[in-house]
Amino acid sequence: MHDYGMLADGDRVLAAVSGGIDSLVLAWLLLMWRKKAPIDYALEAVHVDMEPSHNAMGPAAAQVAAKAAALGLPLRVLPALWRPDPQLASSEQAGRDVCFQCARSRRTQLFEHARQSGCNKIALGHHRDDIIETFLLNLTCAGNISTMSPRQELFSGRLALIRPMAYLDKVEIAAVGRTLGFEAVRTACPLSEKTRRLEIHQLAEQIYRQIPGAKEHIFAALGNVRSP
Repeated sequence: MHDYGMLADGDRVLAAVSGGIDSLVLAWLLLMWRKKAPIDYALEAVHVDMEPSHNAMGPAAAQVAAKAAALGLPLRVLPALWRPDPQLASSEQAGRDVCFQCARSRRTQLFEHARQSGCNKIALGHHRDDIIETFLLNLTCAGNISTMSPRQELFSGRLALIRPMAYLDKVEIAAVGRTLGFEAVRTACPLSEKTRRLEIHQLAEQIYRQIPGAKEHIFAALGNVRSP
């Protein structure tokens, strides 16, 4: 929070809550931080519903809404503007294209809702493992050296993405979730556990097992880029 100036007094923060443990812990963290921090900010949780019916939330969205209500956090459910066709995701390459399109569509919805509701920050539940694995994914599959940033300014500074859990490992967040009694909501994704990101996660775990301290060194290197 302090290293990146993630939050300031008077901010309006949109917390993206998918229903996974990471996003649930993020919502809890932002609520607790607001109580103890010497600043005040508005906080709204938003969930993109991938299974909406005509006049009701999908089953996963209903569970996320119940969990947010238990935390005392208002939740806005947005029916997804684009939903993947499971048949289109049947092949390996098509599935990866679907992942990209789905993620882009959900992100666009969050940006537009933030604009309409006057939010100047979007909080995401990404952690250190996500940041390292995104770096490895871009390096090996996209031909560029880049990753997520703990804070990223968009639209000439009108909106910022913040990742308050960027210094935490997934296992640490999972431990917090267990302490709080959180259970993840089932994903509606037709490609769950079948993506290139899963393969990169397995590769990263192999590197960590073979080279002690590799995770810490890779993460440190992302903030220590040297010019030739």
